[in-house]
Amino acid sequence: MFDKSLHGERYSYYRYNGWKQIEKTITFAGGTPNAIGDYNGTGDPFDIFTVTGTVLVKVIGVCETSLEGSSATIRVGADVSGQYAEIIAQTTATSIDAGNLWHDASPDKSIEASSVMAEKIIVNSVDIVGEVDTANITSGVIKFLCLWKPISSDGEVVAA
Repeated sequence: MFDKSLHGERYSYYRYNGWKQIEKTITFAGGTPNAIGDYNGTGDPFDIFTVTGTVLVKVIGVCETSLEGSSATIRVGADVSGQYAEIIAQTTATSIDAGNLWHDASPDKSIEASSVMAEKIIVNSVDIVGEVDTANITSGVIKFLCLWKPISSDGEVVAA
């Protein structure tokens, strides 16, 4: 079974054992009011992926430009109060440097075992969001990669 990707290339969903992939790049500009990275502005929490139905997901961040922001922290989870760190644990933003893989509280170098990508089940169309805490993340870029499988017949994940 072949489907067209977002870039018009042909590929099989079965290439990754049934996993589908979506990505979204987030640029932080917390020095600007209400931008992503402004920890107490309207851009926080920020949307990463929109989920429909029930899905199984694995999410990892690839830092493209080092994050800046004295004492700022960041986490990724479900758009449900109290679950903002369910997917990637809270991390000091300045610990996430260009070339790091971010999957837990300790970002790593540019190579890691695939087993670090914990599988999470998301139900009831709860979206995947990021949240900045403590202080602003004034600059930096993270590309979020999500591998996902539908569990319910309407299960789907798209970039927000």
